[in-house]
Amino acid sequence: METATATRPQRTVRQIPATVDTASQVKKNYRPLRVAAYCRVSTQQEEQLNSYGVQVRHYTEQINAEPGWTLVGIFADKGITGTSVKKRDEFNKMIRQCKQGKIDMIITKSIARFSRNTVDCLQHTRLLKDLGVDVFFEEQGIHSIQPGAEFYITIYGSVAQSESENISANVRWGKAQSAKEGRVAFHYETFLGYRKGADGGPEIVPEEAETVRLIYSRFLAGDSYTVIARMLESNGILSPGGKSKWSETTIRSILSNERYKGDAIINKTYIKDCLSKKICVNNGERPKYYVENNHPAIIDAATFGRVQEEIARRKAKRKVKQVGTKTEQGKYCGKYALTELLLCGECGKPYRRCTWTAGGQKKIVWRCVSRLDYGKKYCHNSPTVEESVLHEAIMEAIQKTARQNADVLKTLKTHIGMGLAGEETEDKSLDIQIRIAAIDAEFGAMMSAISAENAEQFDERRATELMNEKAGLEQQLSQITDAMQKRQNAKSRLDEIYDVLDGLKNHPIKFDNSLLRQILECVIIESKEKIKVVFTGGLEVEQTLH
Repeated sequence: METATATRPQRTVRQIPATVDTASQVKKNYRPLRVAAYCRVSTQQEEQLNSYGVQVRHYTEQINAEPGWTLVGIFADKGITGTSVKKRDEFNKMIRQCKQGKIDMIITKSIARFSRNTVDCLQHTRLLKDLGVDVFFEEQGIHSIQPGAEFYITIYGSVAQSESENISANVRWGKAQSAKEGRVAFHYETFLGYRKGADGGPEIVPEEAETVRLIYSRFLAGDSYTVIARMLESNGILSPGGKSKWSETTIRSILSNERYKGDAIINKTYIKDCLSKKICVNNGERPKYYVENNHPAIIDAATFGRVQEEIARRKAKRKVKQVGTKTEQGKYCGKYALTELLLCGECGKPYRRCTWTAGGQKKIVWRCVSRLDYGKKYCHNSPTVEESVLHEAIMEAIQKTARQNADVLKTLKTHIGMGLAGEETEDKSLDIQIRIAAIDAEFGAMMSAISAENAEQFDERRATELMNEKAGLEQQLSQITDAMQKRQNAKSRLDEIYDVLDGLKNHPIKFDNSLLRQILECVIIESKEKIKVVFTGGLEVEQTLH
């Protein structure tokens, strides 16, 4: 019996023909090319704005005149840098429409107009290429979707970026020269108190200057940044930016800006580079210059100095960890002066204001923070003092001091240190400035004498000696200036105490938080019968509690 042998069919491979939607293919082949144009001018100068208008008209006419093209839109940025796309709204709008499939081709004058940042240029041309969008750079004659186009885009993009970096370097050099010459720039539109005068320099705006003086006086009277901001808002006073809302940052900036005393610091900040345009605080990376008496002052130097001391005092306010809190309490309190001034004579910790309720009656008292938190563990004998008794005793001490003879004020003067003579320091300061000028002249002459032929003869050791000596002298000059400012601040405080105490001699006064902040350094609770009132400058007066 024969067995049937199975035969396998011969293996064949054939291509499956594509199914073609003829209508869709015809539509795709004959659809007009959707074309957009991008143009940009980097400054808003009149001639460049004219160039901007010419570019818009040119591309509109060019695209509309080309058979098979349809104009999607002209995207144009005015007065915007080409080194970053972040603030180029029209450019970003164009890219979004490309992602939405609304654009087939973009025409632009040159790679430099498209982007002056090589990375941005490559990133966006690659993105558009993946989306099937061609970018045609007219000046270079390059289509971004052509083979090898990326190489040329990289070369031309690097040239454009290099041009921006050179321009940035030239601008930076110009600003450095301007700073050396003491030329101060004012942004009047956001600077409270000044406007551009007829001579081109800063001119005081009287009504705005009053606002500045009010801010300074309220701060010295003890108000916090927040309290000052709310006070200005309630009075309907507009901020430097013309807004009804004031921020603590704005108040802090006004209080720390040396321009209000007529001086100016140039180069407080600098731009890191022309690509990132990141603004950095100048901590010595670039030269800084201090220009004295540059323009009319709104705040006198002594008041400005006292405000800086008060800012520093509030920042350095000692921190006290209280039970039940996660962090130390070191924030300045502007509501009650005694929160800042009242100290425990036994443990040195501050006192805190508390409300006691006994027999349905509320009573305000002050207690040592240590006693509140830990009982008698660390502070054994600090008393609790009624607020009314404390206020009366403090005002009696101030009134008693005011009624005493002139020897009291003389003692104050001695404590504050006004006996130090200033003439010798000022003479030394002048000598230092003269020596610094001589060093600059000698170093400048050495640099001017350098040429390609005699570069090896440059005395590098002498140059280093000169620069080291100059650095040391500048540090001495800074210390002398600080010391002179402190003496001036001390004199201002002394004069203020004179005025206050003189006015209190024959006039009974009530407890005043602002008054205490002006003339007292602290109040020490020594026992339940006695306190010690310490005036600014060190004068101590003991007072009995009744």
